[in-house]
Order: sequence, then structure tokens, then C-alpha cells
Amino acid sequence: MLKPASLRTAIEAALPDLKRNPDRLLVFIDEGGIRCTAAASLSFEYSYTLKLVVTDYAAHADTLMVPVLAWVAANQPELLANPDRQRDGIRFEADLLDKGKMDLALSIQLTERVVVRPVDGGGYTAEHVPEPPLDEWAGWTWHLTIRHPDTEEAVG
Repeated sequence: MLKPASLRTAIEAALPDLKRNPDRLLVFIDEGGIRCTAAASLSFEYSYTLKLVVTDYAAHADTLMVPVLAWVAANQPELLANPDRQRDGIRFEADLLDKGKMDLALSIQLTERVVVRPVDGGGYTAEHVPEPPLDEWAGWTWHLTIRHPDTEEAVG
């Protein structure tokens, strides 16, 4: 599973204090499962709840939530785009401590697709593939040419 380490890196980049104090940023995987069909391939999907706990956090919760949401937008975009996933895709709990600090725990529903292919001579390769884009036309460039019906001359 690659997403937990990727999220940790993104948070540490946004919040250098957590990079300097990595023991305050805890990452766990709960409720994991594997989805694999009886197809000809052994390709599968990890499905799990990522638990992210930040201890003794003195900053406002927004300073953690914004980088997490930016990471989710790039790495698990349906949590933001799908109304059913928005409801419970990202949840949190907080223990308010003294002196304005808190322990903040996030639960994020993640999936990771793994494409498995046989290798000549035996064995398999496993490749983690990125999430499909929400917009199937993302990255396409469009050009519109209108031709005059009488002259076939391009207009615009």
C-alpha cells in the first residue's frame, strides 16, 4: 500500500513541525480488505480506512485539513466528488487538551488498485495504478473549426 506514505509526505511538506517531530504524526490502517474477482487476472483492489492521528496539535485544525483535502483531491478524488462518499469518506475526532492543544484523529476511506500481470518464465508483476481522472476529458485539447457552407473556407 502506497497511499499512507504518500499522505504522510504531503502532510510533512505542509507542516514542517510534524516532519521535525514525526512521533506526533501516527498513521494506521484499519478495516482493510481486498477485492478480487474470479477473472482471468489476479489484479485486485485494496480497500481500507486510513487513520491519521496528530498528537499535541497546537495549530488550528484547518492547517491540517487543507493539506489533507489537497492530497485527497489528487489521490482519492471521488471522496470529494461523489455525494455518497462525501458523507463518510473523511471523518475526524478530537480530544481537546489543556493549553489549546488537541489530539486530532482523521479516518479516510481509501482504495488502491493493483494490476497483476504474469511474467514470462513464471511469476507476476504488481503495479499500483493511479486513480482514474474524474473528468474523462481531462488533458484533452480541443480545436473548433467552422467552415462556411458555400466556400468551405474556415471561419475562426
